[in-house]
Amino acid sequence: MRGLLRAGAAALLVGGCAIGPRPVPTVASVALPPAYAFPLGASDAVSLAALLPAQDPAFRQLSARALAEAPDLAAALARIDAARALAARAGAERLPQLDGGLSVEGRRQNVGQFGPAADFIDPLQTSFGASLSARWDADLFGRLRAGERAAGARLDAATADAAAVRLALVAEVAAAVVDWRTLQRREEALREDLRAAEGLARLAGVRERAGLAPGADRVRAEALAAASQSRLASLGAEKAAILGRLVSLTAQGSQGVIEALYAPPPALAAQSLPVALPSTLLTRRPDLLAAGARLRAADADLAAAAAARFPRLSLSAGLGLLAFSLGGLFDSEALVGNAGAGLAAPLLDFGRLRADEARARAGTAEALALYRGAVFRALGEAESGYALIGNLAGQVEAARRQAALQERAATLAETRFRAGLTSFLDVYQARQSAAGAQDAVVAAEGRLARARVLLWQALGGSEVPAG
Repeated sequence: MRGLLRAGAAALLVGGCAIGPRPVPTVASVALPPAYAFPLGASDAVSLAALLPAQDPAFRQLSARALAEAPDLAAALARIDAARALAARAGAERLPQLDGGLSVEGRRQNVGQFGPAADFIDPLQTSFGASLSARWDADLFGRLRAGERAAGARLDAATADAAAVRLALVAEVAAAVVDWRTLQRREEALREDLRAAEGLARLAGVRERAGLAPGADRVRAEALAAASQSRLASLGAEKAAILGRLVSLTAQGSQGVIEALYAPPPALAAQSLPVALPSTLLTRRPDLLAAGARLRAADADLAAAAAARFPRLSLSAGLGLLAFSLGGLFDSEALVGNAGAGLAAPLLDFGRLRADEARARAGTAEALALYRGAVFRALGEAESGYALIGNLAGQVEAARRQAALQERAATLAETRFRAGLTSFLDVYQARQSAAGAQDAVVAAEGRLARARVLLWQALGGSEVPAG
């Protein structure tokens, strides 16, 4: 009989080795190009944090508030705590389990079944017991170790997910502050246009009353002023939308957000781009770190599914006290104990374990596909971020040159009009063009600042200045 058991165990071991998991792809199988294609004008002296509006007091205050109070980040941190608890549970599964207990049991029995000796048996019996038992799964083939690795990888993924939420919060706050500052500058430019249009309207009114110009000139000037007022009014709706977005991000009332936004803005400064390599995405971007951790967890799940085919060795032991009186618990005769070992292995499961392994293998393939997708999505975002900033920088320069020329043309037209050398229609058209050109400059500068924030996020972010 012992020979048969040994032969069966050997067959199980050989069969388990033969049907173990095949090699699976890992993060090392994803290749990246050595450099980006579009980082024109990048400098090693520029830090990644320089892409953010770090000198803006509104950004520093609101980003610090968002990182401290945002509900999305609080939920992500709670998920870390849950993953940490699961990892601790998986680690504890590899350790022995020790249980203790106390018991009191009362029993009434029919003593007549014992025949003539029944007179000597008490029909009411009370027993007292105390026990201490231990059991341990030896985990010979690594099933529990694989489960512990999977739980640890999921904890890493939850931590990286929280970092990704943090990154997205900072980027959204920065973008909202950039949009607000752009609207403020557009508002200042529109007020300048409004003052110029009102001055033209007064001049046209004076010339109309003096009989030097038709009333149509005054009407055109008033229409130009009304157009500036209309555009100013439309900015209010955009400001309200930004304010609501920041209230949601920072989890604070609108009054606190408004006080931060109306702090004096810093002067605009030209800045270069930081140098970065595609390979740094794999260690900096939290979404890639999370995807890589999930791939490791899936691989560990596959190892655990494969190890389930092997035998399991469990050891157990118990020590207890049993007596029929409370005082008898302390007698040496009350001591009882046991020890044992068990070896169990699947013999005929009709494909259950094979299906579990196939499912785990499919999960690993899915995790790898998601990781590759995240890597190349990150690479595309970084490439397009560099290219977009280069394109927008050219647009800003061109828009500034155009605005300067249009403003000069409007000034010359007004001077000629005051001297009676040209019609008011020329002044009206020149002033309209100048107003549109200046608004285009402010809008282009805002898009450039926003693109810098997007590049900061695409490259994986960096330390955020304290509020």
